[in-house]
Amino acid sequence: MFEVKSISIEDKNYPKLLKKIQNPPKILYFLGEIKSHENCFAIVGTRKCTNYGKEIAYQISADLAEAGLTIVSGFAPGIDTIAHKATIERGKRTIAVLGTGLDEKAIYPKSNLKLIDKILENGGCLISEFEPGTHGTKYTFPQRNRIISGLSFGVLVVEARMGSGSLITANYAKEQGRKIFAVPGSVFSQTSKGCHFLIKNGAKLVESAKDILEELGIEKAKLREKEIKGKTPEENLILEVLKEGALDIEKIIEKTKLSPSKVASLLSILEIEGKIKNLGGGIYAIGNR
Repeated sequence: MFEVKSISIEDKNYPKLLKKIQNPPKILYFLGEIKSHENCFAIVGTRKCTNYGKEIAYQISADLAEAGLTIVSGFAPGIDTIAHKATIERGKRTIAVLGTGLDEKAIYPKSNLKLIDKILENGGCLISEFEPGTHGTKYTFPQRNRIISGLSFGVLVVEARMGSGSLITANYAKEQGRKIFAVPGSVFSQTSKGCHFLIKNGAKLVESAKDILEELGIEKAKLREKEIKGKTPEENLILEVLKEGALDIEKIIEKTKLSPSKVASLLSILEIEGKIKNLGGGIYAIGNR
């Protein structure tokens, strides 16, 4: 059972930035710790993301969290979940803004129920303007997007199709005077069409967390750029192919020409050592770079 608390817009602990937007929620329901002042940054994107999207979302989320920003996202499958998980894995604070009530029966997606405990253990927070018992609809999720941007100095869209909810969040950010960022992708990828649209219309093109930190005027960030090396030639072979981008296990076997059992064993070792990350679905990427 979750202990859902509430806070009024009149309360001194109500988030200061959110209070300034047009039509802020009069009441916020929350789990965990809510703060009036903190440096928040939103990372959002498609639910059906590519391996490229997963990898870049993880890296940027982790680096921004290391730089001291609280990562805000929408708790949805895909890019949102990766942003939350990357932050948690660095032991940092993340805020999930939901389009449902915060009780166990209403929360969506159910696949993220275990993620709630990890968010709270790391000092994070779950927020909703919908009272417990409210199930998600096609209206509640777009409505909550104004809260995601409203809490934040800026919004990064990692991957988005035209007409996606992430573009709704970016539009709210524009109306609220927040900075908008977007990650470019292949011109042939439908999941990057929304990002390219944003870039064409003034969003800052982002290749790494450094681009965001410079735009926000955060200069003293300590980002991890150390080279990751294996202990054996076989480990280094796997790390080399992953430097080109995230790959599934079959591709790693194909590129390294190592046996399936050897690759599986080495992947487990490298993951335990934090040198690579399993992005889900058997997709692996370089861990801390």
